[in-house]
Amino acid sequence: MRIGIIGAGAMARALGGGWAAAGHEVCFGARRSAAAAEVADAVGYGARSGSIAEAAGFGEVVLLAVPVEALDGILRGTPGLDGRVLVDCTNAFEPDAASDGTDNFVLGEDAVAERIAGTVPGARVVKGFNLCAAEVWAAEVREFEGATLSVPLCGDDPDAVRLVAGLAEDLKLRPFLAGGLHRARYLEAASVLAVGLWFGGYDARAMLPPLAGAFAMRD
Repeated sequence: MRIGIIGAGAMARALGGGWAAAGHEVCFGARRSAAAAEVADAVGYGARSGSIAEAAGFGEVVLLAVPVEALDGILRGTPGLDGRVLVDCTNAFEPDAASDGTDNFVLGEDAVAERIAGTVPGARVVKGFNLCAAEVWAAEVREFEGATLSVPLCGDDPDAVRLVAGLAEDLKLRPFLAGGLHRARYLEAASVLAVGLWFGGYDARAMLPPLAGAFAMRD
């Protein structure tokens, strides 16, 4: 599959590199072509690079891996996104002004994925890969405490969600449908909560029981 990666940061490198290693054709695009070329060279596996427009035009699937504040300009200034599957892995994090520590964050806005869909109404937007840092996606470890790392996906187009689920499986992850795109805001909120806990030194996984213990046990 041809995958366009818009962005040249850690998330772009981690996910794009994983897909290139899995045998997909990957093209990185950034405002600075040199930055995109550097990432493509580091990734290898025949990854190519170009402008944002070139990466968007190349990909059957396009990953948006840029700062949230850059999204509007990119979406409005990039032709050819209509009809594409757009994967949104972004989070609108801001420091919590009511907190004294650096371990707390709030969302600068909710529903980034819905804003993307509103800006490019012809695109098929899928929210995913936003709950973990780039280092997690880049690592080879995919199992923690006996459970395969899962990727919740939100989207309104079943075919697009299935396509992105397949890409998650190519990274040896376990995808599952978390609802329509209107539920993407909950993924974004879950991310800001979990990251704040991790920065504070708490194990976010420990606050939830496994599925078998999620409901009251009966004799």
